[in-house]
Amino acid sequence: MSRLNLTLGVLAILLIAASAMIGTADLSADDLWSGLLGQTGPSSIIIWEIRMPRAVAAFVTGASLGLAGAALQGLLRNPLADPGVLGVSAFASLGAVIALYFGLASLTWLAVPLLAIGFSVVAVILLLVAAGPKGDTVRTLLVGIGLSSAGGAMIALALNLAPNPYSLADLMNWLLGSVSNRSWADIVLVLPVMALGLGIVLVAGPGLRALSLGDETAASLGARPGRTRALVIAGTSLLTGASVAIAGAIGFVGIVAPHIVRPFVRSDPARLLVPSALLAGVILLGADIVIRVLPFDRELRLGVAAALFGAPVFIWISARLTRGRL
Repeated sequence: MSRLNLTLGVLAILLIAASAMIGTADLSADDLWSGLLGQTGPSSIIIWEIRMPRAVAAFVTGASLGLAGAALQGLLRNPLADPGVLGVSAFASLGAVIALYFGLASLTWLAVPLLAIGFSVVAVILLLVAAGPKGDTVRTLLVGIGLSSAGGAMIALALNLAPNPYSLADLMNWLLGSVSNRSWADIVLVLPVMALGLGIVLVAGPGLRALSLGDETAASLGARPGRTRALVIAGTSLLTGASVAIAGAIGFVGIVAPHIVRPFVRSDPARLLVPSALLAGVILLGADIVIRVLPFDRELRLGVAAALFGAPVFIWISARLTRGRL
């Protein structure tokens, strides 16, 4: 498992370096090296002020969503669980839209992340209530679809009632998901929230392993199912809310990464967490690099690219699970 984490970590570093070199103005390895060393010049400005913040934002957003997806899958005992599919991202986006629509974001920089996190907490609690003590898969998915639809409908209402075309364009651009034009200030804003969510979810890891055997068995082994659920609720809400606050709505990466990693960790929910986060960060970082080199007049939004890649994978996973039950 440590070898897997090391491999993914090295791959992430290589992709961050590639992201710093690739763009409208391609930079050589020498330019990258001189820019990283802090030598003054155009290459240093491009690397440190434009490309590195974008690359880091893409990676931490993907890592947060991958970790949240793996934690929700372990808690609900459902391989299709994901902040996007289950409506958590939609509710987090709704909270952020409310902050933007009513001008709360102009009053305090905490408005967007706080409302995004708060609404994601509500969504996760509703999912846990729907799942019940046995983690009913069908009921959870149906409630998640309902939450996603409700969140999307209220977001559409806000867009429909936008006071002017400029507000509508801002909301739409944000909802499509993107890490372009992100700064170090944006990363500093959400990174402590993501770090706190990471710590909470990792603490819940051993409890998730015990919960995979059922609540009664977990309790007999000394685990505390209620504490584990509370930790996962808090951790995934922080991770999802922070990722939405910095990148907007990004879907499916939280399903794809854990599904790819699961065979390498023998389906252990605790061991699944860290490599899922690393792989999801790598996937989103790679997707961001790809959309920057596509020959389009306007850059494809990262959320759109993630959906185009993730939706077919989600359908394939669902079909495979369905065949396994027949």
